[in-house]
Amino acid sequence: MAALPLRNRGLGSWPARRAAMSPQRPALLFGDDVTTYAQLRDRIARLASGLMSRGVSPGDRVAYLGPNHPAFVETMFATHLLGAVFVPLNARLAEPEIDYMLRHSGATALVHAPGSAFSVRPGTVVEVGDAYEKWLEAAGEPAAIDVPVEPGDVAFILYTSGTTGRPKGATLTHSNVVWNCYNLLVGVDVAGDEVTLIGAPLFHVAALNQCLLPTFLKGGRSVIMPAWDVDAAFDLIEAHRVTWMFGVSAMFAGLARSPRWPGADLSSVRSVMSGGAPVPEALIGAYQQRGLTFCQGYGMTETAPGATFLEARESVTHLGSAGLPVFFADVRCVRPDLTDTEPGEPGEVLVRGPNVTPGYWNDPQATRDAFTAGGWFRSGDVARVDAGGHYHVVDRVKDMYISGGENVYPAEVESVLFEHPAIAEAAVVGVPDPKWGEVGRAFVVPLPDAALDPESVRAFLVPRLAKYKIPAYVDVVPALPRTGSGKVRKAELRDRPIPT
Repeated sequence: MAALPLRNRGLGSWPARRAAMSPQRPALLFGDDVTTYAQLRDRIARLASGLMSRGVSPGDRVAYLGPNHPAFVETMFATHLLGAVFVPLNARLAEPEIDYMLRHSGATALVHAPGSAFSVRPGTVVEVGDAYEKWLEAAGEPAAIDVPVEPGDVAFILYTSGTTGRPKGATLTHSNVVWNCYNLLVGVDVAGDEVTLIGAPLFHVAALNQCLLPTFLKGGRSVIMPAWDVDAAFDLIEAHRVTWMFGVSAMFAGLARSPRWPGADLSSVRSVMSGGAPVPEALIGAYQQRGLTFCQGYGMTETAPGATFLEARESVTHLGSAGLPVFFADVRCVRPDLTDTEPGEPGEVLVRGPNVTPGYWNDPQATRDAFTAGGWFRSGDVARVDAGGHYHVVDRVKDMYISGGENVYPAEVESVLFEHPAIAEAAVVGVPDPKWGEVGRAFVVPLPDAALDPESVRAFLVPRLAKYKIPAYVDVVPALPRTGSGKVRKAELRDRPIPT
């Protein structure tokens, strides 16, 4: 048995430790390829040896650019085995955006998928495929690497989506990620025989830290999709008897609206989990009607990402709630003066705990701005807390608008719009109005072959929302503009000329 890296107290020691416990268990499934934990440990050690021979040292940054692939997992753990910092890059971004992140992080090595767009070239660049495999072969037998790594060392730089200005590089330590795994395992009964579908991008914190790493920790298997595809997801769930998956609202909506949904074999699925944005209650209900446990959580990159979670036992009785604060973190909902809100009163979410980022890479001002004087992280999100302490995330602070003196939270309006039988997607923004100060403007995407007109959409909302919440304008559009991480570019929608 290979020696365990005893001086490495970070994530880089996990492959050797898991391989010692369950060497022949499948760790990763990708297409027709199956990698056991022992095989994965050896490939990671070879990659780490190759990176070390090219000069990668503790604290250096190693970037990965590409869609979901086993090489992502191998590069991440090899980086951490060397005490270096892993920088996963969003493969959906344009070349100038990638170049900025490579320069800002100071990456010394880059592993990338074929066809990736970048012009900044770190000292070591390896393309996934034949070149990558030859690189591993050239490294020879796996070396015994035991670089000192402390829990408080930076493990990741994760760039925010940058809906305004340049993206910030949120840092997460090894300890941040481990405590997040603890929080997840308290809230979800992840088993050693778990079969987890990884359909969301691993370059985002949720799929990585909420699914892949907890599954790895328990010795389960991760079924990796290179990109999200509804039909492929149905096929993989049935073929591999998937038990657990994470997705954002759009992914789950795609499954529920597929013609395969009524007859799909979902009998192996124990639970599904969502986060990233409020999920319409009508969509959650569609899963519950199929007998599936639908759990929601709330968090952000800076909290690694879990801040609140709704456990399976409460998924029906607290439909639509993002749950309670995770076990090893504290969460508050506050007014602008930082006093706690009353039950039902909207306020900004603050988080404090061992899972919270120490700050932003090379950005001391952004780090200072992100925390209160008492050390609480300011989320910029608005939530209401009910009498039982359950959080209901309302919207981003910056997305709220005031119409006739009343606060309007676009996510609430969007959730009702989603209930419309002909609407596939919706986004609402506030726009200037001479009488009311601001009014709502809704952008709706119809389902294929569905007919929508603005007045019928407004008529649908009349019995469901207060009058001041009903958008004054409704635009029927073929698609919504999105960032590289899939978030709607609301600033772009606000800037569109208002029709006369």
